[in-house]
Amino acid sequence: RNLGRSGCHGAISAEISEGGGGRSLAAMELAAFQKLMAETYGEQDRERGVPATVAWLTEELGELAQAVRKGTRDEQRHELGDVLAWLASLAEQLGIGLDDAAQRYAKGCPRCAAKPCAC
Repeated sequence: RNLGRSGCHGAISAEISEGGGGRSLAAMELAAFQKLMAETYGEQDRERGVPATVAWLTEELGELAQAVRKGTRDEQRHELGDVLAWLASLAEQLGIGLDDAAQRYAKGCPRCAAKPCAC
């Protein structure tokens, strides 16, 4: 089946170069990851549009759910990466930084501000 760029996510290099030094993708900040996805897929994703991006994100969430239920650790890691990439694409198209969205949880639970949640 044709998954568009879906299969490409697993090919993202584990090392990126930022500011002259190598840095593992795992240590990358949300804003840097969003920028990387925009540089890599942004033009294609903007042409595809928000509704199609939401559809792709939804499909990837389904694949992640299946990997969680029946997949290997590597399959789970792969699908988590795909979900992150599509989420970054959607955030970019909406003009919202993932780091800004994550601020809702900066103090813990957004409702009670406790860590762990006391709600």
